[in-house]
Amino acid sequence: MGQIQLSKVTKKFGDLTVIPPLDLQIEDGEFVVFVGPSGCGKSTLLRLIAGLEDVSGGQVLIDGQDATMVPPARRGLAMVFQSYALYPHMSVRKNIAFPLRMAKMDQAEQDRRVTQAAEVLNLTDYLERRPGQLSGGQRQRVAIGRAIVREPQAFLFDEPLSNLDAALRVGMRLEISELHKRLATTMIYVTHDQVEAMTMADKIVVLQAGRIEQVGSPLELYRTPRNTFVAGFIGSPKMNLLSGAQAEKHGAHTIGIRPEHLLISTESGEWEGTVGVSEHLGSDTFFHVNCPGFADPLTVRASGEMDLKYKSRVFLTPDPAHLHRFDAQGLRVE
Repeated sequence: MGQIQLSKVTKKFGDLTVIPPLDLQIEDGEFVVFVGPSGCGKSTLLRLIAGLEDVSGGQVLIDGQDATMVPPARRGLAMVFQSYALYPHMSVRKNIAFPLRMAKMDQAEQDRRVTQAAEVLNLTDYLERRPGQLSGGQRQRVAIGRAIVREPQAFLFDEPLSNLDAALRVGMRLEISELHKRLATTMIYVTHDQVEAMTMADKIVVLQAGRIEQVGSPLELYRTPRNTFVAGFIGSPKMNLLSGAQAEKHGAHTIGIRPEHLLISTESGEWEGTVGVSEHLGSDTFFHVNCPGFADPLTVRASGEMDLKYKSRVFLTPDPAHLHRFDAQGLRVE
């Protein structure tokens, strides 16, 4: 079991409150991602769950039991950090087995767990190598293996892929997602990268200034953001947010339209503008269009076959079925 509940959890550093009272329910077996900009409190929240930071108020419950004052080693959780923190003089086998040796576990059981973890992570052929002989992705798998052998109730990942290059990040995203499917164990994953959140999570928790802005599945947050912060944060490229006369025409203070829901034409449309920077990605092209009366360029997703020159005159038309409306407080208007 790996159900985790936060009840009115608060964190203060002196007079500074970094996590106001917060409630959150994480179900057994869920893959939950904490996402938000730097300084939003996502890593602090993870450390409160792990017991690496003391809560200033409220309760942390694990499988219904109050774990607020329980030491980290006795919470049944395993944490994987941004830094691999591997022992360079030890083999992969010994690095993975290290927490089991510290717990004075029987050697036969140690061997069984290490062998099993190595098979799950495709590390069997590397068990006798040292970390210096491994790639960055392989080292991160060793760090994950060291967590797996503890057979925890939940895994806690604190930005584990931020040290990897772009190609390795994509590969490791898939590997961690596959690992979750195989183990069916609760995983809580912290990242500032909303693409990681969208592609990996069963449930996303969007944080800002220590507060939960919205909780839901990736598609729920993408299709029905609760406010302008979530609307602008979730999605790549981000949603276009417009205010002024165009928004008032639709009965809102701010309107939002995603790049794929804007039709671009060289003949006619609702908004006239000129093409600025174009980003050609092969299957898709993103055009950044400057329209008079709008403070920022509008981002449009188009077919990769479309080729428009810089400063070309174009027209944009939003799909009314996919228009998002927000009030003066930035809250969604249904």
